[in-house]
Amino acid sequence: MREGTAPLIRREDYSAPAFWIKSVDLTFDLDPAKTLVINKMQLERNLDVPAQALRLHGEDLNLTRVLVNGESVSFRHEEGLLVIDSLQGVPAGPFTLEIRNTCAPEKNTHLSGLYTSGGGFFTQCEAEGFRRITYFLDRPDVMAVYTVTLRANKQQYPVLLSNGNLVEQGELDNGRHFAKWNDPFPKPSYLFALVAADLVAREQWVTTRSGKNHLLQVYVRRGDLDKTEHAMNSLIASVVWDEARFKLPLDLERFMIVAVGDFNMGAMENKGLNIFNTKYVLANPATATDSDYLGIESVVGHEYFHNWTGNRITCRDWFQLSLKEGLTVFRDQEFSMDMAGSASARAVKRIDDVRTLRLSQFPEDAGPMAHPVRPDSYVEINNFYTATVYDKGAEVVRMMQTLVGRDGFAHGMTLYFERHDGSAVTCDEFAQAIADANPQSELARLLPQFKRWYSQAGTPRVTARGRYDAPSRTYTLLLEQSCGSTPGQAEKQPFVIPIAMGLVARDGRALALQLEDEALPASGAYPQERVLVLSENREFFTFVNVDEEPVPSLLRGFSAPVTLADGLSDNDLLLLLQHDTDPFNRWEAGQRLALARLLAAVRGDGDLQLDQPFIGAMRGVLTHPTLDAAFKELLLSPPSEIYIAEQLESVDPQRVHAAREAMRMQLAQALRDDWAVAFEANQATGGYAPDPISVGKRGLANLALNMLCLDAVARGDTVWPGRAYQRFKDASNMTDRQGALWALLASHSELAEPALARFYELFKGEPLVIDKWFTLQATAPESGGRVFARVKALMNHPDFTIKNPNRARSLIAAVCMGNPAAFHRSDAAGYVFWADRVLELDGINPQLAARMARVMDRWSRLAEPYRSAAREAVSRVAAKPDLSSDVREIVTRALADA
Repeated sequence: MREGTAPLIRREDYSAPAFWIKSVDLTFDLDPAKTLVINKMQLERNLDVPAQALRLHGEDLNLTRVLVNGESVSFRHEEGLLVIDSLQGVPAGPFTLEIRNTCAPEKNTHLSGLYTSGGGFFTQCEAEGFRRITYFLDRPDVMAVYTVTLRANKQQYPVLLSNGNLVEQGELDNGRHFAKWNDPFPKPSYLFALVAADLVAREQWVTTRSGKNHLLQVYVRRGDLDKTEHAMNSLIASVVWDEARFKLPLDLERFMIVAVGDFNMGAMENKGLNIFNTKYVLANPATATDSDYLGIESVVGHEYFHNWTGNRITCRDWFQLSLKEGLTVFRDQEFSMDMAGSASARAVKRIDDVRTLRLSQFPEDAGPMAHPVRPDSYVEINNFYTATVYDKGAEVVRMMQTLVGRDGFAHGMTLYFERHDGSAVTCDEFAQAIADANPQSELARLLPQFKRWYSQAGTPRVTARGRYDAPSRTYTLLLEQSCGSTPGQAEKQPFVIPIAMGLVARDGRALALQLEDEALPASGAYPQERVLVLSENREFFTFVNVDEEPVPSLLRGFSAPVTLADGLSDNDLLLLLQHDTDPFNRWEAGQRLALARLLAAVRGDGDLQLDQPFIGAMRGVLTHPTLDAAFKELLLSPPSEIYIAEQLESVDPQRVHAAREAMRMQLAQALRDDWAVAFEANQATGGYAPDPISVGKRGLANLALNMLCLDAVARGDTVWPGRAYQRFKDASNMTDRQGALWALLASHSELAEPALARFYELFKGEPLVIDKWFTLQATAPESGGRVFARVKALMNHPDFTIKNPNRARSLIAAVCMGNPAAFHRSDAAGYVFWADRVLELDGINPQLAARMARVMDRWSRLAEPYRSAAREAVSRVAAKPDLSSDVREIVTRALADA
């Protein structure tokens, strides 16, 4: 459907369906050019709504037959709907509707619905892909029990999979075979899946706490089986964790994961049959980095956890998307932190999650696509699979846990499932269950106000000011909140903001926190950390028996998705960097010190000169005897160019790039000897393992090598680049090999070219590794336009295809989204490149094109000459007459943000 005919969908207009579909019997005769779909449904009128015609969704289908109770009926087509008027007066009770249609999977470049990839059949039905398979009430509140029969050529498609349990399989005439699957749990159509392909599987039986045995299977193309061990281990860990943490068991006889090379998303939680992008399944030490291993663990966990938070209880409508996605992101974050083990490793995971939020969601909240966690309207639902729905939604759930406690949250989850298992519900019903399970909590007391997190867009700003009174030994903290206007929401009411905090003495001691008029706790001691709940625009909190003026440590663990302005001085931040017991705030102090220096250079004359206190603090981190290596790497990595730009009202990307590169160079030079020691001290010995300690050592060693090469190339020294090239050749794992290659690229070493050529020859048969090869080149620090020129040349490389989402993201998205200095050019060539690619992709895969279009959300904040050129590029895309609704919604809102 094109934007010209696509209506604006409003949450307030929701109405229940006129019919319910109780069961579905689907038969597929699979053929790439023309697949026959026989769809037999048992329907009932919804007696709670006025009688009306049956309207079924359908898109790009060839309809051949419509039967009601075995008899042909008349029908008509109306704006993408199949309308059967004769059912308006159908009596109460069930009736059978049979629809026969065909579709053309091999022509489906949208990768939504039923499509082909690598000689096999795959599906992606969320959000509205099922209507591209057959006519249906394609909405999440219509839940049915499915029986699916697949028929196909046995030699070409020996594996036939669908949701649920395998009930029958056998041979057919002419070299064909069949498999019949039944899913006993009612589900919406977006959770339907089928796979027919030539695949092999890693299998593992597991026994759950109830004593039931379940078969776990990970299906991949032949030749990739050796890359599935980590995915299987992650799946087993997910099953064990969910049953231990939330008492949620695996509920089917088997659980299947299938990897496919053409996929718009990361993965999909179809009931019992999860379909994954190969990126989040395939890994061995030679081809996958530590980051890949962690990503696989996280995504496997995420999709498995959806079995309960998304499948057993699903969304009433797509406005409630965060009901499943925000909650499940929170669950996968908790899972990954628990898998990390140590307090430091947990902190590293939390910091990574917050960095992701700040780099993607905070800009979204400040741009034309700003929307609440529960949106109020949309034109294209695919555009609302956003960082706000997912990552900010997860932070909203985390705040609930903060307000009721870990055990209280688990009790709330139990109540949620007792009330709503098997239903399609709303975000309100989830929040109510958590509050009702904890009636004495601050969440229960403030629930109507807390739910503003679901209805109000924007990132709240918390301003904090402390005043110490020596005579009375009191410290009074003033907290104020505000939130700027966002599209469609000019005025904001106060949020409920939990602020975890502590007070730190000048000698680094953590101080006891006794609020005014507070009785001594049963423990006999006042805590050294507590949560203040800010629910008004302005509130005072007074602490007593404070013997000296403290430094406040606020928003510990990033306890709320807000920005904080606390007015701390450099000396205060240096104190927190050295002594704060909260790892997140310790990292945050270092980032704020670096950011202040970067912003001063960008806003001033552009000349950055690092001062000795800052360099000394960074040296103290690098040489600290007890800090974990992974934590050191985070502390020593300057804020990204994207994050720096978000702090500016008018952005000159080239000035930002120059300032950050100057900081890297000065840290490389000033700490040269310390980097060398760190490199040697953090060599992970023995066989490869993606455990937190080894990952941290590899990360810090590779950062050190990067800095050493940067310094060496600047001085004309060839020793460290030579060592990096040798490390690249000898590396026993992809993390170290890629780390060495990046050190050469980022330092502009002449050895980068032979290393790139060698890398390609080694891995030209590994698609995911070649994706890395493209991305490394597209994200290398720009120097004289060479990176952008290389990207344009790589568009013609034999291994590049814009039709594969992973490959398109590896090059086009990498340079447009991940390399501001290469993309934002004064000659506007980057914007011309972006517009050309978005228009090209829109004719192939509108979902992917819309993701690429989001690059220009924040064009209006660019300084000249970038701003005018960017607007021209966005306008050119918007002017295309037959632009998809996916892309038109994005660019129209971007242009309105001028």
